[in-house]
Amino acid sequence: MAADYLASDFNNRLRLTTKTVGGDRIRKAKENNEDIAVLSMFLPMQSRQEENNQFRCALGYACKLGNAREATPGTKKMEYKTRQWHEKCFCCCVCKTPIGTKSFIPREQEIYCAGCYEEKYATRCIKCNKIITSGGVTYKNEPWHRECFTCTHCSTSLAGQRFTSRDDKPYCADCFGELFAKRCTACTKPITGIGGTRFISFEDRHWHNDCFICALCKTSLVGRGFITDGADIICPECAKQKLI
Repeated sequence: MAADYLASDFNNRLRLTTKTVGGDRIRKAKENNEDIAVLSMFLPMQSRQEENNQFRCALGYACKLGNAREATPGTKKMEYKTRQWHEKCFCCCVCKTPIGTKSFIPREQEIYCAGCYEEKYATRCIKCNKIITSGGVTYKNEPWHRECFTCTHCSTSLAGQRFTSRDDKPYCADCFGELFAKRCTACTKPITGIGGTRFISFEDRHWHNDCFICALCKTSLVGRGFITDGADIICPECAKQKLI
């Protein structure tokens, strides 16, 4: 059976919050170790040497300003946890677009915009290869959209339904019975075994439990002895009557 699967919800991303130097909000965020990025600037009255000693753009040699120590008064910078960037350097590591005030997702030491993160790390449906953004299903440890998890033969949705498989391909009960199951000698309908269906086999013939009855008196022969009479099966009592 396929289990319900809840894919990552990409609407619940970390939001970038912009604040200015000296704001109470920044102080409280740092005190509470909140996961936000803060936009500030180098103050004109601050010592250039002091800033140079404190600031180093996290991009290092890849700094877009060409100098990871650049701390000219009035230059904007981003602070996130223990690292700092020039505003232009605080960008997605994949598409290189500056984050600005948009959503971003940190992963290890890298920063991603929401779109690039989803493209690179999102769970994808094994059938259509598109991102699963809401509830899906898993089958054989692989993720599927609910609408993509269908019967191999008739394309009926199998999400939340009983199904079986053959050669690692899922089939609804009806299609599996029609395509692969043994057929009852009496009623000719498939014997699927789904749902605990019981059946009787004798030589190369098979019957549903309910169909395994005497051809003459229609008494159930399940658990009883029986006699074959050509294509028919009959109970011992009826067999005796035929011999009289």
